Amino acid sequence: MILKMAWRNIWRNKRRSIITISSIFCAVFFAVFARSFQIGVYDKMVSNMVGMYTGYLQIQQKGFWQEQSIDNSFVPEQRVLELLKNNNQILGSNGRLESFALTASENLTKGAIIMGVDFKKEDLLMDLTPKIKAGKFPKEDSASLLISEGLANYYNLDLGDSLILLGQGFHGASANGIFPIEGIVKLPMPNLNDRLVFMPIVASQELFAAPDRITSLVLQLDNPSKLSQTKIELQGKLDTEIYDLLDWKQLLPELVQTIQADSAGGIIILGILYMIVTFGILGTLLMMTAERMYEFGILVSIGMRKGKLMLTIVLESLMMGLLGVVLGVIGITPVRYYFHLNPIRLQAKAADSIEAFGFEPVIPASLDPQIAINHAGIVLLIVMLCSLYPIAVILKLKPIKAMRS
Repeated sequence: MILKMAWRNIWRNKRRSIITISSIFCAVFFAVFARSFQIGVYDKMVSNMVGMYTGYLQIQQKGFWQEQSIDNSFVPEQRVLELLKNNNQILGSNGRLESFALTASENLTKGAIIMGVDFKKEDLLMDLTPKIKAGKFPKEDSASLLISEGLANYYNLDLGDSLILLGQGFHGASANGIFPIEGIVKLPMPNLNDRLVFMPIVASQELFAAPDRITSLVLQLDNPSKLSQTKIELQGKLDTEIYDLLDWKQLLPELVQTIQADSAGGIIILGILYMIVTFGILGTLLMMTAERMYEFGILVSIGMRKGKLMLTIVLESLMMGLLGVVLGVIGITPVRYYFHLNPIRLQAKAADSIEAFGFEPVIPASLDPQIAINHAGIVLLIVMLCSLYPIAVILKLKPIKAMRS
């Protein structure tokens, strides 16, 4: 009976109820709209950075991340490879041997990152094929190089030219040689495009006198949303006294800080939106309470307990809140889906500035259902907090005084 009475009370004053429901609808719609684009941009940034270099997870020799020396490389154990093979969330693993060397050509020199890789596997992770500007991938059994475009421009090198590498190998061994250039690749990250040299992993192991050794195993995940779960599963089975298991947040702390700083600004804007909505809902409830004081006095005077009256008011607020929230989620869902499939693409200088940092110049919308659930819950909480005012009024209600008002 109380539920039916609360529903009927909502529609006794249709204009007031529609205004309240509309304000709740707009709050959910615009909050989810704004947050979906913000999270969508973050996901795209992470996807670009992770797919460009680090991967979502890496297995390293313990201590390598703190001291990135080739002496902290390791030979992957068979049981570790079996562990990765038997995990359904891991599509594959790329063994890399990374170190630093001085590159030279004629009278010029420059420090560079030397990365020994399996080109077929790295192409799946880094999508190198469309980035090839000249030449091709070196063969697995060759000792040729694939160098970044910025490095090639610095030395004015072309296909068939040679590059000298001078460095230190495993346990202080000498690492030097002259290697032909078989391909040139343009990487979207400027700091990598200026100083990265790829070579077949076997050739790099020979160069650094580190046979069968690697500095990291980069793991490719089937579902990045299950990163935390996958990491926990692997950590429980890996020997953590020998290996470190690092996720992209540990590998790219600068990106995490950038996202956190930007997210704080978005949360402030949402806070202002919720403040406006709170005043709108509270104003409506204030007006409703003032208009119904005579009604409240009559009901209490004829024997209705204040507890039931308060429950009725809470149900009215909750029903209007639920109706506005449901309509808001329904209304925003096709909009999110459209902009997920057709992201906003930046143009001209804005696109150039974004691409300079290695990111694709698009603003997609995230389809993460948790965004809608979170903001729907926040709006409902605001509605329930606002309903405390009429409850407080009813608690202090004097029937005779209320009927005279």
